[in-house]
Amino acid sequence: MTPTAVAGLILLIGIIALISSSVPIAIAIGVPTVIAAIAVMAPDVAAMSIAQRMFTGVNSFSLLAIPFFILAGVLMNSGGIAARLIDAAKVLVGRMPASMAQTNIVANAMFGAVSGAAVAAASAIGTIMQPRMEKEGYSKSYAAAVNIASAPSGMLIPPSNTFIVYSLVSSTSIAALFMAGVGPGLLWVVACLVVALIMFRKENVRREVEHPGLKLTLVTLWRAVPSLFMIFLVIGGIILGGFPATESSAIAVVYCLVLGFIYRNLKVKDLPKILVTATETTSVVMLLVAVSSGLSWVMAFARIPTLITDLLLGITDSKTGILIIIMVILLIVGTFMDPTPAILIFVPIFLPIVTDLGVDPVHFGAMVVMNLSVGVITPPVGNVLFVGSKVAGLRIEPVVAKLWPFMIGIILTLFVVVFVPQISLWLPTVAGLV
Repeated sequence: MTPTAVAGLILLIGIIALISSSVPIAIAIGVPTVIAAIAVMAPDVAAMSIAQRMFTGVNSFSLLAIPFFILAGVLMNSGGIAARLIDAAKVLVGRMPASMAQTNIVANAMFGAVSGAAVAAASAIGTIMQPRMEKEGYSKSYAAAVNIASAPSGMLIPPSNTFIVYSLVSSTSIAALFMAGVGPGLLWVVACLVVALIMFRKENVRREVEHPGLKLTLVTLWRAVPSLFMIFLVIGGIILGGFPATESSAIAVVYCLVLGFIYRNLKVKDLPKILVTATETTSVVMLLVAVSSGLSWVMAFARIPTLITDLLLGITDSKTGILIIIMVILLIVGTFMDPTPAILIFVPIFLPIVTDLGVDPVHFGAMVVMNLSVGVITPPVGNVLFVGSKVAGLRIEPVVAKLWPFMIGIILTLFVVVFVPQISLWLPTVAGLV
């Protein structure tokens, strides 16, 4: 067996075995990477090369946007923004059947759009909506499933840290990717709304909330405008050329800080804890970026991407067939790997294949991010699934029983996005970004 084949087996077996053993993902990637590198080169050269690649992987000005957006999301979670967005969602969809479920979905989309964090959305919105839905007669598991299924929509609707990571790997415009995520993100929301409405018929809901009058509706929407304005501030600034993504993330932090003090939900004494929380999250993300960069280099050195390309093309040379195979692989990968390392590992492998087939890198970015977003709500390691279940005070088994119809609806929507490129490319094209 050749050294490159040995390296490939070490990576495959090592990563799967360690992840299956509940080892932290950074260690599960890093340890097999070092061992595989030693299998194809001298130990001292392997150690030095991987260290350099890890440093190079995080030594990027564009990546500064990630800690800033993470900090902005934590500030939003502590600054009273969630309650205002829920009130706004309620007046927008309050007359629909299953209005509380629809309110949860729309509020998650709004909160996710201004924070870019699915976990934060599931926690902030779920904490408020779960008891309200139970009071209206919704089952705990249904309420939790609605919250969990809709939370990842914010990973697509800009700003999105996941798109920033994809941009780093693919050398694609962040602004174009942000715009490409809007269509798939809205389709995700629509899929959740439809499934929630269908499942609502089995819920024993005693009463639905009354819709407020016109005056209260306008007042409620007006109170939510400052929170929603951040979307237009960040995205508008990027598209109009006022500031790039990194500067926009810093502006988002300042805006959320000011807004939190204006709402009087944020105090100076809260800032140290907020900064620690944001730093902890940023450290995890950056470590994943670093070790995944080392892994990508070892895979390239061992010619693993070339071997996978030859394997795929040996199965079929059909564009449709290859896209389906890639999407199925990513759906499986997403069930046990977070989106950040999955993008850093698999995009360098698959992107050259799909671009040779004529797929736009921006469109492929929307496909990949939407695909891997499904993984955050699926067992065994879906972090949004665990957070949403914890908020509801439930084990994951009853939640998954109610969640699988949402998964089916979202996956069907994913394949619509895959085979209808204009859903992703229309806005970037209109904005002159592609």
